Amino acid sequence: MNTRPLLILFAALPLLGQRETTFETRPALIVENNKLELVIMNNGGAFTSLTLKDDPAKTDPMWNPARMARERNRQGRFGDSVGHFVCVDGFGPTSPEERAAGYEGHGEAHKQPWQLVNTESKAGVRSLTFRARLPIMHELFTRRVEIAEDEQVVYVDSSLENLLGFDRPVNWAEHATIGAPFLAPGKTVVDSATGRCQTRPYENQPIRRLASGKDFKYPMAIGRDGTSLVDIRNVPDPPSSLDHTGCTVDPARRLGFVTAINLEKGMMLGYLWRREEYPWLQEWMNYPASGELSRGLEFGTQPFDVSHRQTIDMGSMFGVPVFRWLPARTKIS
Repeated sequence: MNTRPLLILFAALPLLGQRETTFETRPALIVENNKLELVIMNNGGAFTSLTLKDDPAKTDPMWNPARMARERNRQGRFGDSVGHFVCVDGFGPTSPEERAAGYEGHGEAHKQPWQLVNTESKAGVRSLTFRARLPIMHELFTRRVEIAEDEQVVYVDSSLENLLGFDRPVNWAEHATIGAPFLAPGKTVVDSATGRCQTRPYENQPIRRLASGKDFKYPMAIGRDGTSLVDIRNVPDPPSSLDHTGCTVDPARRLGFVTAINLEKGMMLGYLWRREEYPWLQEWMNYPASGELSRGLEFGTQPFDVSHRQTIDMGSMFGVPVFRWLPARTKIS
């Protein structure tokens, strides 16, 4: 199966290729054409920066907590879980037994070195193929990234191979996360086409603005008081909340999408994917009063980032499965 989730940034020199760089002092690779520049980390494969060549401000929509902290004159941490990183196999916390075995949250792929195994240029298209071995899960993750001349699009094809001789349930999410200053109160609007939704259940968390565990129809979620409606497309002004929602991708659509538009800059970041492969969209809305805003536009196999055990126990939500099967010694895409 050939799958192409799309990463799109809207806002001339002939240029198509790649080059080595450092990002936050760590080794990375720049993939570029005459329209855009994408930074991919050598370790973990995160997409940590995406900018337009003709944007004088070099506005970067990707979440970078270290940069945001520097802008506020304090020290911040740059880890593997930044920007757009992949959570496979696993999306959420781990059990005590898994932790004792060395398995950490959000899967292994974002912690492993990514090997560049192939590059190709053909008919104005540059293609790079990366591979990461997941030693604890005994899986092999492969990702091909393509860009074409004159396009403001990144094409992404990925596959997960089971190296063991039995079928197994897997969890896989694209943890796409945007951040300030692209994500700004009263200026940035997020939108998507979804089916049924639910606010994430919680207990005793006063900074929430949404009710716990309530079904809703996107984009109007149930407020914390249990009666008001909150339009989650908008970034609140002033910010001071933390919420999490899970939605099915609209079952009437073959393709799912999510967009984030900065109205002031007239710039949009968008993702497009096949619903059959990623039937869920999570939105992690982290809006602290400090202004270090981040929002996850996380499309994947499950509605919330929870452990393997919890997803298997859940089985499905709203009639939609919350995990995928990975057959013995084969691949899914």
